[in-house]
Amino acid sequence: MSRTALVTGGTRGIGAAISVALKEAGYTVAANYAGNDEAAAKFTAETGIKTFKWSVADYDACAEGISAVEAELGPVDVLINNAGITRDAPFHKMTREQWQQVIDTNLSGVFNMTHPIWPGMRERKFGRIVTISSINGQKGQFAQVNYAASKAGDLGITKSLAQEGARFGITANAICPGYIGTEMVMAVPEKVRESIISQIPAGRLGTPEEIARCVTFLVSDDAEFINGSTISANGGQFFV
Repeated sequence: MSRTALVTGGTRGIGAAISVALKEAGYTVAANYAGNDEAAAKFTAETGIKTFKWSVADYDACAEGISAVEAELGPVDVLINNAGITRDAPFHKMTREQWQQVIDTNLSGVFNMTHPIWPGMRERKFGRIVTISSINGQKGQFAQVNYAASKAGDLGITKSLAQEGARFGITANAICPGYIGTEMVMAVPEKVRESIISQIPAGRLGTPEEIARCVTFLVSDDAEFINGSTISANGGQFFV
């Protein structure tokens, strides 16, 4: 019987690669997205993966969206918390709105998505949760106090969930990507991109597919004894 996987922010960038990789691995995949209807429609047309629209920053919307996914595809066995935003500014210029928007999506969004799914995983004695954090949640980053705080918080959530879920057959792990060749990164000026790459010992940006392969392993039966761990996929740029 195919397991159902739900990927937040699952129609673009790293999330899209994760959705496709899980489908190819035999999962029934639902891809959540927040607002870009055109990109979601194109993604479904190209992959056949069903998409569901809601904001992970809204708890009630998450609960309703998860119910819709489960009504159509079955109980969610695998949750990939990938949705995230940036609102960068040096701390002395950062507004309360910039802080709150990032915290609401990147940190509270993980709670909002995991909390409604958790009871079912406990009852069925199985669950896989993978949260996409960031290298900047490990080391911090100039002009990203909000983003770094949210991604560091995601690691704390992961470690705590791992301890609570272990005896129920639930694992919770995190991945901290370094700089990945997504549409957002490729859109920055070439000189800035070259500066970023110069800091990466591997000498290149990562690919979304490389992060997706990490996810596919962590949710597999082969990884059932890996729990509360963080995979740093950054080309050797930062070690913990």
